[in-house]
Amino acid sequence: MINNNQKIHSYIGLAMRAGKVVSGDDTTLKDLKKGKVNLIIIAEDASDNTKKLFKDKSAYRKVDQILFSTKVELGLSIGKSPRAVLGIKDKALAQKILELVEVKI
Repeated sequence: MINNNQKIHSYIGLAMRAGKVVSGDDTTLKDLKKGKVNLIIIAEDASDNTKKLFKDKSAYRKVDQILFSTKVELGLSIGKSPRAVLGIKDKALAQKILELVEVKI
């Protein structure tokens, strides 16, 4: 049985293959400021500073954000090294991930 976390990781991987993911603090922040990101995913084990920074920046720009998974798992789901922050650029995929994550931060 596939649980919601596995589904979410699958959607993140799908978004990555479609070229609709930005990862890493600097790149994600830059695209967030340009209005290219529809969803911010922050790793639960990210630093408090990182969590606060992205929570504030995305709230200011009215972009949804979720606290989900670990840095290692987020990195694995996009086939890269551990990532504290991901940005989903595709609106439909962002919406689907939000539906799977009932609890927003």
